[in-house]
Formats: sequence, C-alpha cells, structure tokens
Amino acid sequence: MSDRILGAVAILVAAAMAVASWGYAAPVEYEPVGPRAFPLLLAALMALCGAWLVLRSAAGEGPFFMHAGNGPRVALCAAAVVVYAILFQLLGFILATVLMALPVGRLFGGSWKQCTLTGIVLGVALYILFDKLLDVVLPVGVLKPVFAQIGL
Repeated sequence: MSDRILGAVAILVAAAMAVASWGYAAPVEYEPVGPRAFPLLLAALMALCGAWLVLRSAAGEGPFFMHAGNGPRVALCAAAVVVYAILFQLLGFILATVLMALPVGRLFGGSWKQCTLTGIVLGVALYILFDKLLDVVLPVGVLKPVFAQIGL
C-alpha cells in the first residue's frame, strides 16, 4: 500500500512541477529548447515512475525495500549518494562517480572489476556528454592538472 501512496504523491508533485515550470522563459532566446525543458523532462520522468509504482503495487508486488535483505542495501545506496554529494566538488565529477559506482555496484552483485570498469566508463562518458557536448559545466576536482596537461 505504501508504494501506491508514494506513486500517487509522485504523480501529484510531477503535475505541480509541470504547471510551475510551464511559464519558464528566458528573457533572451539563447537556445531553441529554453529553460523549461529540463523541469518538464524531470516532471514527466517522475510521473512515469509514480505510475509504475502505483501499477506495480496494484499487481500485488510488495515494496522493494520491504523484501527480505533489501532494507540495508537501500540504506547503503542512500549513504553512497550522500557521500557522492559531499565529494562531488572536491574530487570532481569523474572520481566521485567512480567512487559511488563501486559500493552501489557491489551491493547489487557486481564484481570489483565490473564495478570499477563501469564506474570509470560511466564517469568519463557522462563527463564528456554533459561538459563537452551539452555545455553543462562539471567540476574536475583533483584531476584539474591532468585535464590541463591534455588540453581539456
């Protein structure tokens, strides 16, 4: 039942986000998408996840975190996200992402090699996508001398 409630709340919050962000407009058109695209995309994603929770709960599956053994994994994942947020500026996007991928991957059964490789590929690929292709500035942190040396 708690998944249904969470799903319904997520749908309501997503609707409120969509209504609130619909009027976002830049005073000067500097890009074709505009500032409302990101909050509308997040609202749509949140609404889809909320609908999935409602439908999943209606189908009789219990909440993920209530299945035997999943509570500690969910708590450790949440802790990894908090540590990620704390280390994000200091270490930079790539290293913080690698360090978050390791424990989260291990919690879900990945080997050290798989988790390390996935973390590195994820960190570098997302950095290139956001910082270089989409012009979203991400911190490089302690890798700044390395980036300066290779001209990035």
